[in-house]
Amino acid sequence: MLRVIAIDGPAGSGKTTTAQSVARAVGFAHLDSGALYRAVTLAGLDAGTLDSVEATLAAAEAAHVALIPGDDPFRPQASGVDVSEAVRSARVTAQVARVAAWPAVREWVNRQLRATATAHPAGVVVDGRDIGTVVFPDAPLKVFLTADPEVRARRRLAQEGRAADAGNLGQTAAQLGSRDAADARRAVAPLKPAPDAVVLDGTALGFNEQVTEILRLVRKMFPQLDIGPTQD
Repeated sequence: MLRVIAIDGPAGSGKTTTAQSVARAVGFAHLDSGALYRAVTLAGLDAGTLDSVEATLAAAEAAHVALIPGDDPFRPQASGVDVSEAVRSARVTAQVARVAAWPAVREWVNRQLRATATAHPAGVVVDGRDIGTVVFPDAPLKVFLTADPEVRARRRLAQEGRAADAGNLGQTAAQLGSRDAADARRAVAPLKPAPDAVVLDGTALGFNEQVTEILRLVRKMFPQLDIGPTQD
């Protein structure tokens, strides 16, 4: 059986932190597809090539953009440097949706993810927006996380260390809404649940509850894994 757990969802749904916790609990590696798209974007920004998909991919290749083993255990690298913090900068965030919409970039990232997952001896938890629909359509467990826009905005502000006042909430919710619309409308790999995905609405769930619900599903799909009892 393919040992892949696919976690998809819109921006601010908590899929990356949830995937990290699930991976630690089950002994799998965590692959953050968004970090790879961001690393490609960073390479393009640094090389001044974002007006050309071909040149941007060439810049990513020249910088040897990849996810490499680390404490997470995989972290984005470019030019031999860990760029985990750099890929979360405002300038990358402003451009990553555009870069990620390019079909050639998506194909490049997907090849990287598949190769990395195949090479891992234990198994992987992969999060993104098209993991269950495109990258790993044969994954035995697919989860689509969602939550109300305001809840997602609050989570994003907390992640960034910003106050959740009315102004910030409104602005962040609008930004997330724009990203959702762009992801859902793109011609290649639009954001949507896979037909066999479990849709999990985390609006009323705390983080630990969200992880626990997914671990319940993991225990059913992979009964051979020793992950201990779930918490009620």
